[in-house]
Parts: sequence; structure tokens; C-alpha cells
Amino acid sequence: MDVNDAMVTKLASLAKLRFNATEQEAIKNDLERMISFVQKMDEVDTSSIEPLQHMAVAQNTWREDAIEGSCKKEDALKNAGKHNEDFFMVPKVIKK
Repeated sequence: MDVNDAMVTKLASLAKLRFNATEQEAIKNDLERMISFVQKMDEVDTSSIEPLQHMAVAQNTWREDAIEGSCKKEDALKNAGKHNEDFFMVPKVIKK
């Protein structure tokens, strides 16, 4: 693919960017280098490679749900600044 000034100008317009002549030349050179790098992938023989859906070969590890103990209600409320029977009391944060 040939990168020319018209292409850089069009890309700049689409991206809503402005370049002076020096910057445009630098962008053009960068684009040429990027395109040549990507074109090198055409040289790689991938005929024996199986297509992937994901880059990592990972599987979900399932486990049975197990009931585990938690702290008692009294212990949880022990350090509360304010509580009302079974609930924490906090300052009102939503105003009507």
C-alpha cells in the first residue's frame, strides 16, 4: 500500500487533526513503517495453525457451593457507632 500526502490529509481530516508539513511527513513515514510491519505477517505460514476464539487457553474452574460460617450478628454490631436491634444506623445521605 502506498502512503501519500492525500492519504495522510484524509486520515487527518477524519481524525479532526491538523499537521504542518514537517509533521505530515513524519506521520507519512510512520504509517509506511506500520503498514510494512503488518504486511510482514502475510509471509508467515499459518496453514497448520488452528483458529482461536481467545488468545489464552483458559477454562472455568467450577466448584460446589459450600456453606461457610460468617461472623455473628452480635459481633458485627459490636463495633458499630449506632445500631438499632439488627441494623447498622448511618447518617442520611440522600435528600428528597
